[in-house]
Amino acid sequence: MLFFFGCTKNTDQKNELANETSPYLLQHANNPVHWKAWNNKTLELAKKENKLIVISIGYSACHWCHVMEEESFENDSIAKIMNENFINIKVDREERPDIDQIYMNAVQLMTGSGGWPLNCIALPDGRPIFGGTYFTKEQWKDVLQNISKLYKDTPEKAIDYATKLTEGIKNSELITLKKNNINFKKTDIQQAVWQWQQNFDTIYGGSKDSPKFPMPNSLDYLLRYAHQFNDKKVQNHINNTLKKLAFGGIYDQINGGFSRYATDTKWHIPHFEKMLYDNAQLVSLYAKAYQQSKNPLYKNVIEETLNFVKQELTDKNGTFFSSLDADSKNENNQLEEGAYYYWTEKELQNLIKKNYTLFKDYYNINNFGLWEKERYVLIKTSSDEDFSKKHKITTDELTKIIKNWKETLKEARNKKRKPNLDDKVLTSWNALMIKGYTDAYKALKNEDYLKSALKNANFILTNQLQKDGNLYRNYKNGKSSINAFSEDYATLIAAFLNLYEVTLDEKWLVQSKKIMDFTLSNFFNKENGMFYFTSNKNNNLISRKVKVIDNVIASSNSILANSLFKLSLYYADANYNNIAQQMMSNLYTDVLESPSGYSNWLHLMTNYTNPFYEIATVGQEALLKNNDLLDLYIPNVIIAGDTATNNTIPLLKDKFIEDETYIYVCNFGTCKLPQKQISKAIKFIKK
Repeated sequence: MLFFFGCTKNTDQKNELANETSPYLLQHANNPVHWKAWNNKTLELAKKENKLIVISIGYSACHWCHVMEEESFENDSIAKIMNENFINIKVDREERPDIDQIYMNAVQLMTGSGGWPLNCIALPDGRPIFGGTYFTKEQWKDVLQNISKLYKDTPEKAIDYATKLTEGIKNSELITLKKNNINFKKTDIQQAVWQWQQNFDTIYGGSKDSPKFPMPNSLDYLLRYAHQFNDKKVQNHINNTLKKLAFGGIYDQINGGFSRYATDTKWHIPHFEKMLYDNAQLVSLYAKAYQQSKNPLYKNVIEETLNFVKQELTDKNGTFFSSLDADSKNENNQLEEGAYYYWTEKELQNLIKKNYTLFKDYYNINNFGLWEKERYVLIKTSSDEDFSKKHKITTDELTKIIKNWKETLKEARNKKRKPNLDDKVLTSWNALMIKGYTDAYKALKNEDYLKSALKNANFILTNQLQKDGNLYRNYKNGKSSINAFSEDYATLIAAFLNLYEVTLDEKWLVQSKKIMDFTLSNFFNKENGMFYFTSNKNNNLISRKVKVIDNVIASSNSILANSLFKLSLYYADANYNNIAQQMMSNLYTDVLESPSGYSNWLHLMTNYTNPFYEIATVGQEALLKNNDLLDLYIPNVIIAGDTATNNTIPLLKDKFIEDETYIYVCNFGTCKLPQKQISKAIKFIKK
């Protein structure tokens, strides 16, 4: 059975979305449906009028959300049914993931799957009774009429069903406190990764699934695992995946940046929306891979993707916008998925006047690169080195030719209508981008990358972080709004820890600790040792969820647990470590049974099973030596340092020696002999 939230009509109410700031909600502001935003006033209205609620959830870049809007929500006859029988609520899932996860959970419990648009019908108190994803106009009409009739004729059936379903929502994904001490073992991790490998796509990389998501946090852990466990098979899988991603149509071969996912197994045809969070995390991933291998392909991906972010997703104030739409206006002035990105061969022949045969082979203007209806999405199948050898030209010559092609196609693309921009600023996604820029700086030492990270981080401190410690999630049109979720706090703490490692500015470490302490006070559940997604101040939802599964973005709990582990080492705080260990113990069995869904938890488990180190560089040349350290891929360390003695970090206590710069390698507070050279210090570190 499906779930849907219905909205009832209030005769003196019209569409109220014009008062909102969300680009997604504003897209629906002219619908004949009397949409309202999710707030206490709307929820109280539903109770007062005893009407069912339609809750329709989506996001600005969602293609099928646009389709359902055009077919149903812009239709006067459908709108009439909705307005007369329901209170209609539109929700931007990116602004309000707390609402989205509850009703997504309901749909998944009943149907086994979910997606967007997400449409649910609920009782006046918000408890769901029916739901699903995309409906055709006729399907939607039937749903509205049947559920409305059910509630009017036999309301007791609807109430009974909603009661049972809500209980299911509350009981799903429950985490219990594991009181027994668990001995984390390396062999358990190795067995889990071996199990994970059975789903590796050995041809195109990633997993065997289709549609195919990059899953950057999964790849991030596998990169670390291959390095620390010296696993050549996993390392080859990572190298192949990163190469095929960079060669594929999911990566914009002309302008850089990644689309959200590919609809096929070879990373060719994307679902064309470009999301900030994907690009932020993939930059981090490629930066770490470049630290490890110095592969120039990875460097190119980092540079092109960050140029895309700078050109398309960055505001003058240093904040990062959320996404570019999948759809854009085609030559007939109609919205079409991918119109901005695909090419016809005729177009390409007219544009590439010179070396077209070479271009055709390089980007596969053939059956391999064909999408549909004589449209092509550019995709590569060989490295520049191999391609140069095949065509008997030097790589330098090829580089110049490729640069020419890209400039020509960029100029042609700029004449097309751009996809719509979702210009809201989300704290968690911006934090991921801070980390992306910081990781890119570590790998490439481009000062502009560090400046971008710092500009954004300082903006968040000034505008999103309140004096009482509360964070805002959203920033739009000069206004901060929406109480942040544990995801925002978690990603910001991780970003600030990363900034500290690069700058050695204690400000970022201190802020990380303050934000963590606030999160512990306002999100932590002492009964099970985990963090709620919503704070103590959010109280208008039917259930309070705990997110532990690592999806495209890692779960807030796994990010917080990893940061607690690191902060416990910086501040010699046993309580932080005890909480992290307890969280890991709670999830131990789940992680080993489904490692691909708990990849960020595996980082923490590896911290506890393999050697982990603190590197402290202290003295006048600390920043210089630290920069040399950042060139290296060492996933099992935290980094600290200072050029003077005016710090408050326990890890640095008694390590400053006048006129000298020493590097200390420690393991849980016990330090080796200090060294003056990075090369000698890192010999103490074991994979």
